[in-house]
Amino acid sequence: MTTYSLGVDIGTFESKGVLVDESGAIVAQAARPHQMIVPQAGWAEHRPDEDWWGDFVHITKALLAGSGVDPKAIKAVATSAIGPCMLPVDADGAPLMNGVLYGVDTRAAKEIDDLNAELGEDAILEHSGNALTSQAVGPKILWFKRNHPELWAKTHKILTATSYLTFKLTDRFVIDHYTAPNSAPLYDIKAQTWSDALGSAICSLDMMPELMWSTEIAGTVTAKAAAETGLAEGTPVTCGTIDAAAEAVSVGTLDAGDMMMMYGSTIFIITVTESQLSDPRLWHAPWLFEGEYAAMAGLATSGTLTHWFRDQFAKELSKEEAFPVLAAEAANSPPGAKGLLCLPYFSGERTPIHDPMAKGAVFGLDLTHTRGDLYRAVIEGIAMGTRHVTETYAEAGQVPKRLLAVGGGTKNELWLQATSDLTGLDQIVCSVTTGASYGNAFLARLALGEVTKDDLPSWNPAARTVKAGRHEAYEAQYPLFKALYEQTKDIAHRLGDKA
Repeated sequence: MTTYSLGVDIGTFESKGVLVDESGAIVAQAARPHQMIVPQAGWAEHRPDEDWWGDFVHITKALLAGSGVDPKAIKAVATSAIGPCMLPVDADGAPLMNGVLYGVDTRAAKEIDDLNAELGEDAILEHSGNALTSQAVGPKILWFKRNHPELWAKTHKILTATSYLTFKLTDRFVIDHYTAPNSAPLYDIKAQTWSDALGSAICSLDMMPELMWSTEIAGTVTAKAAAETGLAEGTPVTCGTIDAAAEAVSVGTLDAGDMMMMYGSTIFIITVTESQLSDPRLWHAPWLFEGEYAAMAGLATSGTLTHWFRDQFAKELSKEEAFPVLAAEAANSPPGAKGLLCLPYFSGERTPIHDPMAKGAVFGLDLTHTRGDLYRAVIEGIAMGTRHVTETYAEAGQVPKRLLAVGGGTKNELWLQATSDLTGLDQIVCSVTTGASYGNAFLARLALGEVTKDDLPSWNPAARTVKAGRHEAYEAQYPLFKALYEQTKDIAHRLGDKA
């Protein structure tokens, strides 16, 4: 009998799921959109039951109905989600507020400053492997504790989006070692355990989920979860991980020197390393497999920025036709977008500048510029931000042996080519670009011992390579891109204070 693995990923704007057979072939796919809630500037949230668990239930039922697969033929389930998120739940596992999203949510800026002042930035980096930025969960827990004492009194556990899915499926509160360092300063990266050495003022350690490795089985589908989802009771469920890690697995980012670039709502980059790095401009964690390590980076807005541009400047077009039209118009604009520069910091910026108060800007406009020029400038601005990150990796001694591209943005040839041209790096695009949900399906099999890391290339072989070129316009503009940020950041911060 053919058997299957189920992989589901919860994204910023859309969730996706796949059923995959033992050869790696996708037999069914499903997706469900949702919105990112922005209650005020600098905040970003999801509704945990509607957007996380609701999407999982909807997608799982759709996959089973569409494929006709017997639920008992599904050998294991693996999930991932955007992260790191912060969700307080009570003793019954019920959410006490909306889930606070990853680095795009900058509400805990004061808490970051307070913790850095109290504990010392160097001490935090040494202990946790990560500087405190808008990506860190620890300051967001402190923000919640300070601003909602009545809810804090009811809080039993602090979960991530993936942790919440795993709880809903298995009744266990767990988190993987790859995700946990994002809870700085509550995680000791050397001992690979929770620690209150620096985080005692934030929360007690018993409020944090149990630590596991991503390929460990956390539990099995409960009777309640089976009734809600259509899955068979007793189906094994892995611990799960963050979406970017599952994306990386989906294209074979498994060994030291491999770099994954995820083109999604944000750009996210993972490089697998032989040893633990310590660079405050990057994020650091144990990799999915015990004894391996990873260094990460991310832009705050990328796909989100292209969607914003579409919604503001292509309103006469349907969402389906807007991007092809914009791409065609941008193709008529030369590299360098006729002298335009875009700072893509529309939700602040994460790596390498870690400036939640940074602002987006388009500089160099005159009356001859067109919508195509503007769209090209936006794409090139994201690519310049990406080059800033790859330069940071190089300065940390991590030049990739190979770069694997994945995510919805890989369908945007202009974006891919601009990124290769600006970074000087060739990009491998694999046959299956489904992303994290597909990586989860592989991780589910891996957790059962039915595949090894060496089997991934046969599941998802390389399809093409985007070759790096060089454009004089980019080489002239990139130093100006960095200078534009440096020379305008004080103004951006002052504008942010007024807002």
